[in-house]
Amino acid sequence: MQQLTTLARDSRALTALAVPLALTQLAQVALTTTDTIMMGVLGTEALAAGGLALVIFNQLRTMGVGLVTSVGNQVAAAAARAERGAEETGAKETGAASEPATGADHEVRGLVRAAMAVATLAGLAGAVLMVLIGQAATWLGQDATVAHRAQGMLAALAPGLVPCLWFQAVRQFTVGMRRPQALLQITLASVAVNAALNWAFIHGTWGLPRLGLTGIGVATSSVYLLSFLALYASARRDPHLAPLLSLDFWRADPATVRRLLGLGTPIAATYGSEAGFFSVTALLAGSFGPAALAAHTAVNQLVYIVFQVAVGLSHAASINVSRELALGEHAAARRIKNTALACGAAVTTLVGLVYLTVPDLVLRPYFDPDAPADQQGLTIATSLLVMVAVLQLFDCAQNIGVGLLRGLDDTKSGFRITLIGYWAVGLPSAWLLAYPLGGDIRGLWFGLLIGLATTAALLLRRYSRSLAAKAAAAPAAVSAGA
Repeated sequence: MQQLTTLARDSRALTALAVPLALTQLAQVALTTTDTIMMGVLGTEALAAGGLALVIFNQLRTMGVGLVTSVGNQVAAAAARAERGAEETGAKETGAASEPATGADHEVRGLVRAAMAVATLAGLAGAVLMVLIGQAATWLGQDATVAHRAQGMLAALAPGLVPCLWFQAVRQFTVGMRRPQALLQITLASVAVNAALNWAFIHGTWGLPRLGLTGIGVATSSVYLLSFLALYASARRDPHLAPLLSLDFWRADPATVRRLLGLGTPIAATYGSEAGFFSVTALLAGSFGPAALAAHTAVNQLVYIVFQVAVGLSHAASINVSRELALGEHAAARRIKNTALACGAAVTTLVGLVYLTVPDLVLRPYFDPDAPADQQGLTIATSLLVMVAVLQLFDCAQNIGVGLLRGLDDTKSGFRITLIGYWAVGLPSAWLLAYPLGGDIRGLWFGLLIGLATTAALLLRRYSRSLAAKAAAAPAAVSAGA
């Protein structure tokens, strides 16, 4: 009974931060979902080409996000240390909290400035890479017509990468300060704006040029810029955030930039390892033809939607672990793992039941069951949903594991483990089951499942062992300090 009470209390504490983050993630993924649905309206070929472009864009965007993700943990730890210092010196009673707070404020401002510098450099480099990869798509076994249409969309998406990463840098700052609520409203508004701009640029309404598939990329880039400006304006209106929000990235402290890169590069590599795993499988799916690639795109988008709940739980668990360790609460940090996994299992199980009971309804936004051209893609996608119902549980668990390790400032282990789980186990399994043993796309997805399950088990084991080591070392550190 006591354990259930503790779990309920910990769940409330975790979800207080995770829910707004997960809802923000879901609203944000609605941008790409809207894009995908609009592609489907343009036809199977457009869905295949647009899906290929989004895979490449998301690969580079995800790695860029990884470079600034540690900012949230660093901000949370700085705030917690200031809070503990104030309590230990009796600052709450004496009003002497100004000195610790001033030190924390200076540290946080430096972190935000450095995060903006990293985001700018990553966004510019990623935009160039995006266009170059698009030009090489035909060399990667893709249909020539599909590759050509994807190139136009990638050129339109590239300018949106810099404001997208600026948004993520400011977002990590607000999350680290435990004030993420404005993110949800801004992202919800961006979904509506994105849908309207998509329609306008596709069809040339309101005096805008008729751009077809490329118009979806133009609309998405525009929305990323508007979202960043809205989040910046919101943070400037918050009296707790405004004094700390410093965007003059050209004045960033080189040492702070190096520290963020030291923490962020393994995170980017971890995110890139996972995104690359899915990107390679998308290329492999394309080798089975446009219908298989369209089915893969639709089902992968469903996985991506549910994955956002895992991202919210992962970020919340990560921030809370950083905070609890800064306060010396190792037992609370240990419970966070179980709480996050229980919440993730509940959500993915419910969604999996929906996949299994009403697959036609789930896939209707992507395929028209009455259109002969969509029948093959719909059939393939329906067969994949059974596997996805199980796969997303392991996908959620491995993402939570990465976040937990990030809370320990252990960003290198996550990368090493994903190399094993995704590339040494998952990709060979996917290739083996898709080609020599299977001969269809279902084997590809079974290989994905094996890779994610392996990665999740290794990450969670690493967290438990690392946390136990920290807890054992803590009394010795206290004695030495005394």
